[in-house]
Amino acid sequence: MGHLGALLFLLAALGALADICNIPEVDHNLVQSLGQHLLPWMDQLSVEHLNPSIYVGLRLSSMEAGTKEVLYLHSLKLDYQQSLLSDDNSDLPTKPSMGQLALYMLALKANCEFVGGHKGDRLVSQLKRFLEDEKRTIGHNHKGYPHSSYYQYSLSILALCVHQKRVHDSVVGKLLYAVEHDHHLLQGHLSVDTEAMAGLAFTCLERSNLNPNLKAQTPEGYFGNVYSTPLALQLLMTSPVPGVELGTACFNARAALLTSLQDGAFQNVLMISQLLPVLNHKSYVDLISPDCLAPRVMLEPATVPPSPGQVSEDIYVLLKVPSVWPPYRHTISVPAGSSLEDVLKKAQELGEFMYETEASLSGPYLTSVMGKKAGEREFWQLIQAPDIPLQQGIADYRPQNGETIELRLVVW
Repeated sequence: MGHLGALLFLLAALGALADICNIPEVDHNLVQSLGQHLLPWMDQLSVEHLNPSIYVGLRLSSMEAGTKEVLYLHSLKLDYQQSLLSDDNSDLPTKPSMGQLALYMLALKANCEFVGGHKGDRLVSQLKRFLEDEKRTIGHNHKGYPHSSYYQYSLSILALCVHQKRVHDSVVGKLLYAVEHDHHLLQGHLSVDTEAMAGLAFTCLERSNLNPNLKAQTPEGYFGNVYSTPLALQLLMTSPVPGVELGTACFNARAALLTSLQDGAFQNVLMISQLLPVLNHKSYVDLISPDCLAPRVMLEPATVPPSPGQVSEDIYVLLKVPSVWPPYRHTISVPAGSSLEDVLKKAQELGEFMYETEASLSGPYLTSVMGKKAGEREFWQLIQAPDIPLQQGIADYRPQNGETIELRLVVW
């Protein structure tokens, strides 16, 4: 499982805490190395690579990227405000998803900008329209599911909240019902992040007093076993809830977090952008009143030591796809240190194997294998033999020699 897996398990076992948990100071070099992972991504200014979460994470961190940061926000504004929110036109790129639009609004507030004027009103109106559409999809009897996810639904409520934009009680009520009946949130491996994001949204609503009629309905201790990701750590340090004694739980969580950082367990750019605020004792809820004048340390690119010139060894990974007929099973040879995505690319080059991905803010997302697309309420799960779901995506996970990886089509 590794230290990151141990952290996920440990934090999930904490349950509801009795007070706010204080995250410790972390060695500056460890924090800086996390920030340095984001710098190359800030040079990728094409629309398919722009990620508002990177900007939000840096602004809430103890570090800054200087001119890169300014240019990145400028590029976000150009793509989201001018192109993606223009009138429908076949020559323009696809409009942003609800979650992307919400993250963009968080990025604006991270720069102490309130949405306003014609463009700002369109941003707010479109996000509210997304939420109303999802509310209708869920239905009066709560039997349906949002077209996107409850994660994006929660993120959108949070984004509107930090800009002091009220949404109707009925919209918030759908999320409240889903939290109280948490089987509605179980969308595969994303349920932990979903519950954490819902918690952050409710915390913002409570602090902003935007929906006072819902306060009395908020369930105590609903957070449950959600402390397992950077988002959950944000919730852990933001929202006091009743439960087990704080001291031992927080001590163990801090120790596991520090071990994971020292072992370089956090590599995914989205997770890093969500973790950096935690290491600066901040969360997305702090965007209600951001401190844009707080001093931050300038980030410098990491120095790469010269290569010793050693020839990389090959490793062998057994790739299995039992969810198709005939089942696929082949051993793939790739250089040591390759990602699972490299394994899939090599398998496709060799023939008899096909796959497709979609870009997402957390990296490429597997959508089709051997011509079989994941349908509604389905997803391609990455399994390490014998039956261990991977916590990382295809671009981040690096198989070891002799490992067996299964691509399994599952229903959530």
